[in-house]
Amino acid sequence: MRKTTLVGAMLTAFSFTSFAGGLLTNTNQHVSFNRNFAREATRQIDGVYSNPAGLAFMEDGFYLSLNNQSAYQTRTIHSTFAPFAGFGGNATKEFKGTASVPIIPSVFAVYKKGDWAFSGSIAITGGGGKATFNRGLGSFESGVSLVPAMLTASGIPANQYSVDAFMEGSQIIYGVQLGASYKITDYLSAFGGFRTNIVSNSYVGHIRDIEANIGGNMTNVNTYLTGVAASYTAAGMLPQAAAVQAKADAVADRELDCDQTGWGITPIIGLHYTQGRLNVGMKYEFMTNLNIENDTKIDDTGLFTDGVNTPNDIPALLTFGAEYAILPSLRASAGYHHFFDPDAKMANNKQAFTGRGTNEYLGGLEYDINDWMTISCGGQITDYDVSDKYQTDMSFSLDSYSIGGGFAFKLSEKLKMNIAYFETIYSDGSETNPNYNTTGLPLTDVYSRTNKVFGVGFDYKF
Repeated sequence: MRKTTLVGAMLTAFSFTSFAGGLLTNTNQHVSFNRNFAREATRQIDGVYSNPAGLAFMEDGFYLSLNNQSAYQTRTIHSTFAPFAGFGGNATKEFKGTASVPIIPSVFAVYKKGDWAFSGSIAITGGGGKATFNRGLGSFESGVSLVPAMLTASGIPANQYSVDAFMEGSQIIYGVQLGASYKITDYLSAFGGFRTNIVSNSYVGHIRDIEANIGGNMTNVNTYLTGVAASYTAAGMLPQAAAVQAKADAVADRELDCDQTGWGITPIIGLHYTQGRLNVGMKYEFMTNLNIENDTKIDDTGLFTDGVNTPNDIPALLTFGAEYAILPSLRASAGYHHFFDPDAKMANNKQAFTGRGTNEYLGGLEYDINDWMTISCGGQITDYDVSDKYQTDMSFSLDSYSIGGGFAFKLSEKLKMNIAYFETIYSDGSETNPNYNTTGLPLTDVYSRTNKVFGVGFDYKF
């Protein structure tokens, strides 16, 4: 059994709670997105993120928006590996991670005067919550499942094992954005700004109490082998003692407690065009060079040396879209996102397995029922281009489509409330390693996910 049983589980950094968007980016930063995904040409306050150039066409005044979203997600891996049958009798096991994040806040602000609009936001631009795997992961247990075979080959018959495995990880990228929009003509405006991204990751995990049925009883393997090594030492058989003690060390308890921090700047530019019933918006976010540094308290894996930096770039993002007023009360919109994933450096050079990058296709409808209520709905298709080598049970990305809808209520002349819900439906993914851990045995993982997000927000004009 290899010493790296914990196998860098946290190094790949969960993108577990990226609610909508690319591999590392949350695009649903305002509740208006949840009820109509295609916001790339909006001229409302959510344009601070979705279409900042369009803010130059707002009415003069100061605007403030407060939002909260609640996300509920699961990530499930069904792993099939013949030695798993030694713990429970089934070669296929389910490893399930859950995340419940009731509070995901964001704040947007705009000051519009004449041809200028100055804007800012504070939001969770990547990640956002904590994922817990109470039984660990298949990549943890697969190494442990080989212990009975290792013991049997050493002359100690065994065919069963057990282990206490646990993993919990969180990844949050806080985004603070500032910028200015300028109306160049009655039809065209431009935006320039930046976002400061602050990363705060935290990972804890353990593998404890590895046991096997030695002599008919479930016995702690580390304790047993350490005793055998001691008896060899007492008998003067030092080479044999060293060999057995190495095996004992391989099945010792292992702990990990590591925080990671880092920051980077994202320059942003945008354009907006308006003509009659048509609005068209474009935005480009440059790639963010970002490294995350380990602040390691415990690391029995030897993989998370304190102070070491890991690349964690945020890919560049191009968005454009259009909104058209079919009727004064009915508007249709469409949008497109492209994330330049191959250009962004990732841990273990994973960007090499991201193909052309991520594409997203968005659409939406809004209808004003009356002067104070608007109903809307939308959809989004997310198409990743990642190879099997990108996918692991610790970090996988699945193609999906999302549907959502909601309402906007005009509570007064100055106050509007947005309320919305969306759900993401993922395609299952799978990966097979025909010679896992050089055992000559195949291991197959089947990946699935769920995602549900509810949001409420208030937009106010002073």
